[in-house]
Amino acid sequence: MAEVSSDANTIGHAGVVTLFPAERLAQARHKLAVVGTYIPRKCGIATFTGDLVEQLRKYHPEIAIDVHALVDPTSDVSYEGIAGRIEQQDVDAYRRAARTINESGADAVWLQHEYGIFGGECGELVCEFVDRLAAPLVVTLHTVLADPSAKQREILNRLLGRASQVMVMSQHAADLLAAMYGVGRERLTVIAHGAPDRPFGRQHQFKQALGMGERPVMMTFGLLGPGKGIETVIKALPAIAARHPDVIYRIVGATHPDLVARDGEAYRESLQTLAEKLGVAAQIDWVNRFVDTPDLLDQLEACDIYLTPYPGLQQSTSGTLSYAVALGKAVVSTPYLHASELLSDGVGALIEPGSEDAIAAAVIDLLDHPAKLDAMQRKAYAKGRETIWPRFADAAAGLVEKAVAHPVINAARLFATPGLTGFTAMCDAVGMMQHAIGTIPDRSHGYCVDDNARALMLINRTESQDRSEVERLSDTFAAFIQYAWNPDRKCFRNFMGYDRVWCEDAGSEDSNGRAIWALGDTAINGRTEDLRWWARGLFDAALAGFGTVDSPRAVAFAMLGAAGRLQGEPDHGSAIALLRRGGELLHNLLDDVRRPDWAWFECVLGYDNPRLSQALIEAGRILGRQDWLEAGLSSLRWINQQQTSAAGHFRPVGSDSFGQPNEVMPFDQQPLEAQAAIEAAASAHAAQPDDEWYRHAHAAYRWFLGDNDRGAALADIATGRCRDGITARGANRNCGAESILAFQLAHHGMIALANPKRADSGGDFFENERISREPAAYIR
Repeated sequence: MAEVSSDANTIGHAGVVTLFPAERLAQARHKLAVVGTYIPRKCGIATFTGDLVEQLRKYHPEIAIDVHALVDPTSDVSYEGIAGRIEQQDVDAYRRAARTINESGADAVWLQHEYGIFGGECGELVCEFVDRLAAPLVVTLHTVLADPSAKQREILNRLLGRASQVMVMSQHAADLLAAMYGVGRERLTVIAHGAPDRPFGRQHQFKQALGMGERPVMMTFGLLGPGKGIETVIKALPAIAARHPDVIYRIVGATHPDLVARDGEAYRESLQTLAEKLGVAAQIDWVNRFVDTPDLLDQLEACDIYLTPYPGLQQSTSGTLSYAVALGKAVVSTPYLHASELLSDGVGALIEPGSEDAIAAAVIDLLDHPAKLDAMQRKAYAKGRETIWPRFADAAAGLVEKAVAHPVINAARLFATPGLTGFTAMCDAVGMMQHAIGTIPDRSHGYCVDDNARALMLINRTESQDRSEVERLSDTFAAFIQYAWNPDRKCFRNFMGYDRVWCEDAGSEDSNGRAIWALGDTAINGRTEDLRWWARGLFDAALAGFGTVDSPRAVAFAMLGAAGRLQGEPDHGSAIALLRRGGELLHNLLDDVRRPDWAWFECVLGYDNPRLSQALIEAGRILGRQDWLEAGLSSLRWINQQQTSAAGHFRPVGSDSFGQPNEVMPFDQQPLEAQAAIEAAASAHAAQPDDEWYRHAHAAYRWFLGDNDRGAALADIATGRCRDGITARGANRNCGAESILAFQLAHHGMIALANPKRADSGGDFFENERISREPAAYIR
């Protein structure tokens, strides 16, 4: 595959960049995974990646770096000091790399993107990689096209959708991303291509070393191939040589390897033929070899005028243009994007593309006027001080810090009781509305029995001085569930419009399971005997119509309701029968699907996963089935492992995993999963007291408060609101009913789970339990 990149001829640095010393790793504040082509591969992106890694390690040793190199398996390039290899055409290699990086505990991933370096159409396999990353993603876009193909646009949109921060090397590229792709400026950072810091004005010394005496030297560098504009400079040479016969034009760089593979050296030979025909062959010095970075810098130091006569004006970055400016070279260039920005204000001379007359005029003017040449060189050198490696490294480290930034928060009590104003704001006389736009209830989506069932369970647990208000809410949610009951179909409806018209005659099996769960819970925990009596009656009626349902989650939800019902009536026959039927179903599923690396009930993961284990635990505990209990506990341990990051924080199974066989994807993360993890841990702890259950629940609750992959505080203690989850780019700003209820119920689950520990600690347990990240108080 062709590797189209800027100035793609340098092979990187002399010697191999050493690995981060072990003693520094222990002190590292952040761990960074860098992904891209890498030295010694002969590719401009590889050089940039090598520079990035080398300069960060040199100037910011507090950042530990793992390099994962994109490799061509047909190449004989030998890599040293890297953490991993990604074969660019192997889809599984991208998936394995993402999993390896996730398991390494990386705080951020920095991806170098150019369409040509990834496998698949237009490099689409990069999507297989970024979709599976958990850590914040930083993307350097080496090419931003003003007129991309449909496929290129699709890939870039996917990258931008996943990226926490986007780096480009020109303001034009940043403006293009903002205008064409709607990227917010807070995610865009312009960092000019870095450059070395060498003394000014050493042409004489390096000309002598290369045997050129005091001849005026022009130079162009890069992998030789059409599109560099070298023909135009050769055509300008007769006019330049007529005025300055001792001038020499040095063309440094080997022919592009893809061109060699296809055509041999035919292109270089055509340029040599052109030079002979024009009578300027003696004015050209062909340096036909690959050069490493130190050699390139020495070659640049020996020149007076550096030329980049590219005919294409969309090139956003040229590494050696940055080098030439930083070394204080006068530059004559066509106005491609990078050159237009870097050479403005007289730093260089910009000429029209494809014009040998313009090149000749610009070069002759500089050589005719040594003072003007010197002034331009000094201006370039001054401009280059802005991009020297220490400045570049500082900007790069700042970008890493920005990507991984977590809220710095004072110690807030983990068990502070959430307020209810955010909850009640979502409720009216009908019930609890489903969705919100930000914190504003969105009436257009109406109501559902799912949320009103959960709301009733929350009110069953809420302590409040205003008893009449709590009972009013209980009655409202109970009335909604009662009205949802369709006696003709012997099931519950689910969705109701804001106009109080039902959208269906029968809701999903899952929503029916949740309604039965809420009724079983209310039968024992309802606030009044009248409410408990009502719940018992409707529970029995609903259970009678549930006998043919075999959806695992729907059955698990109803089983949890049956477990609640049996607390108040241990010999309730229908509840026992449901537990028995559900236990057999779940246990058989686990036996059928489980294998050594996938100890789960299904070959896919869905939402509310821990509920399957929780229901099997409750059935085993209540019915005395030790095999079910052990299976429930072992499967819960497995899902807990899948939902724990390498750094130890809670990472819920993302909705991107749903329906993907044997895949655990990190985004989008939803509050429902944290609530399920906490309540399943409580069931496990009741059946088998062990600190492991509490520790996992504790991590899941901290997820709400900012201890998560994006450091995003989702929940607000003061109002009790909760954001709708975490995307690859951060928090979803909406605060819908499901999220608010998940946070509120998770709090009560943590209190119930922690009470035995509080007794063990002599009553000061809550005082000693503190979080390192306080929830932001902006969800108001």
